[in-house]
Amino acid sequence: MLRASSGYFFSDPPPAEPARRRIPEALKERAGWAAQGLAIGLAGALLAWPAATFLMKQLRPAPVAVAKHVPSSPVQPVVQAPAPVPRTGTADFGKTKVSKQARQLAQWVMAGWDHNGRPFAILDKRQARVLVFNADGKLQATTPVLLGYAAGDDSVAGIGLRPIAEVKPSERTTPAGRFVAQPGKNALHEDVLWVDYDAAVSMHRVRPTNPAERRLERLASPTPKDNRISFGCINMPVKFFEQTLWPTFGKRGGIVYVLPEKKSMEQVFAEQMRRAKAGPST
Repeated sequence: MLRASSGYFFSDPPPAEPARRRIPEALKERAGWAAQGLAIGLAGALLAWPAATFLMKQLRPAPVAVAKHVPSSPVQPVVQAPAPVPRTGTADFGKTKVSKQARQLAQWVMAGWDHNGRPFAILDKRQARVLVFNADGKLQATTPVLLGYAAGDDSVAGIGLRPIAEVKPSERTTPAGRFVAQPGKNALHEDVLWVDYDAAVSMHRVRPTNPAERRLERLASPTPKDNRISFGCINMPVKFFEQTLWPTFGKRGGIVYVLPEKKSMEQVFAEQMRRAKAGPST
């Protein structure tokens, strides 16, 4: 009665074990051959795997190299040097008639390369006229100008520091000589080409501020006799200043030669004459 829950009693005989199925011998033999074949296949695959891997790597196409993005440095502009000016050794006046002094000095400048390949201008005080040359010695243009009231070739010492009202009429001269001219501004913030900064002498547009001086009429007159009116500066027509002088000298300046009216050419331009005889230095 102890195992009533199992469906039988203690005193009953145990139930018979179920009969086991018998596997046919032929089926056992086939299963053995299959297991043996599987084992052989796995062993072969393990032995062939390294060789297959190597072969696949060899046959695989090489990867395309992708260039990394490297930020390029800023492109520096190529600064082109100005074309060298041919050293012709002569000045070209074209068909323009100029004074003997102006022609002589221009030839000295070109023969000795005194202007160092820069544009230059010649002020002929006796003719009250400015001639503007290109760096190659070719005359670009010419114009009548107004200049210092008093005749003379030298500036009074310290005149550039004195108030303009204190400058005597006899001291209002335009000095002669060779000047390295530089563009700049005057006290009125106007564009000027400084000829002699220490003496406050410059080239600038004519300013008809005082009607009694008749500066425009003096510029338009056919003779240079009435062109002396300034305190020493060189006044020129507005159109000429803006279309010729300033485009030529307004950025880098140049050389301005002022012819003498009392001294000789040899006194004022002895160095230019010497260089012309020696020829341009290399």
